[in-house]
Amino acid sequence: MLRDITIGQHFPGNSVVHRCDPRLKLIATIAYIVVLYSCGNAVGVALSVLLLVALYALAKIPYKLILKSLRPIVPIIIFTSVINLFFITGEGEPLVSFWIFKIYPEGVSFAVLMAVRVIALIAGTSLLTYTTSPVVLTDAIENLLRPLAKLHLPVHEFAIIMTIALRFIPTLIDETEKIMNAQKARGAQLDTGKLSQRMRALVPILIPLFLSAFRRADELAMAMECRCYRGGDGRTRLKVLRFTRTDALCALFCVVTFGIILATRWIFPNL
Repeated sequence: MLRDITIGQHFPGNSVVHRCDPRLKLIATIAYIVVLYSCGNAVGVALSVLLLVALYALAKIPYKLILKSLRPIVPIIIFTSVINLFFITGEGEPLVSFWIFKIYPEGVSFAVLMAVRVIALIAGTSLLTYTTSPVVLTDAIENLLRPLAKLHLPVHEFAIIMTIALRFIPTLIDETEKIMNAQKARGAQLDTGKLSQRMRALVPILIPLFLSAFRRADELAMAMECRCYRGGDGRTRLKVLRFTRTDALCALFCVVTFGIILATRWIFPNL
């Protein structure tokens, strides 16, 4: 299960999506999330999913990787769908009625749309990290937040903290799996027993995991100090971000595509 979590991993490539300006990809990802939850019909959600499928195909990222990354959030998707299934009421007769629960056609359609939206949300945000290296992503975040530096906010430090946290997710997942395998080899029952027993069995995992995380943080801080890291003041970059003509075309494509998806809200109001 832990191997299925791919958040924070980067898959190098030479596609248009990989070469696109990271600032544009970051803004486009946020805009995609807004558009995804703003379009209130099935047509808009379907177009959002088709756009995502096309971008993954363009970036040459295998679809089985997406299915693998979605497996850990299946309980969240099911829980969200069930909540919407039972608590969305309609005007007509219910499809199913038992005890105090009633399932309406509106509830079924809304539950399906919500499940698809959650899947598209995870896949859309994962595409950003799949196609953008942590270093470049740090530069993009810092560049976009640069106006806040005039308010004496530590923009560079904030960007580097976010990127380091994102980068260390796969590392901590691997560390957790190693600790779990070591505990199982010593006879620990992590997957069997009652819920209370499973929670108690997690204690021998959490303690060494926290110790490992603090040790890695201390090693990283020492390595940064040895390289004379002093924050963002006076720092230069090996690769300066430049907005090219290709990026402008990609931005135009995003604006047109998102506009079409939002327009379906008024073109197909009953779907």
